[in-house]
Amino acid sequence: MRKWIFLFLGFLTITLAEAKTASDSLLIQEGVASFYGKRFHLRKTSNGEIFHMDSLTAAHKTLPFGTILKVTRVDTGASIFVKINDRLPRYSKRIIDLSRGAATKLDMIHDGISVVRLEVMEPEVIEELITYFGEDPPPTMRLRPVAKAINLYKPLPNWYLMPKLTFINSPL
Repeated sequence: MRKWIFLFLGFLTITLAEAKTASDSLLIQEGVASFYGKRFHLRKTSNGEIFHMDSLTAAHKTLPFGTILKVTRVDTGASIFVKINDRLPRYSKRIIDLSRGAATKLDMIHDGISVVRLEVMEPEVIEELITYFGEDPPPTMRLRPVAKAINLYKPLPNWYLMPKLTFINSPL
């Protein structure tokens, strides 16, 4: 009986560890976020778009324009998706500056700043970012290649699933 309990606990531990690693592997940065809005409303952003304070956009120091990020507020767990369309000053201590619309969805308006996690949604985006930054990624950004899962399950061959043929003169 003990063996079965240990096997079950071992399986459960491996499953939980894999689940944590899968979501953690797409994390690229963690730090303080702020928001901006009224003063920059209807002005051009760094990539040439017109800024609307109610849109779901953000400014980042180094990420390429058009990058879609999942921004999760650490203390509440609330999350949204934003598109990078502006630049933060290099000397800023914040990692991201959200539009007023994004900050409203994260319930940051009264706080002003909050600790957030920045994640991408697909491993291919991390590969693109590694290529984009080359040998000199930003020191605060976590860019590691995501390992592809190994599939240990091998499907049965087609002939195995076919019904067994019996011959009239066969001893079987």
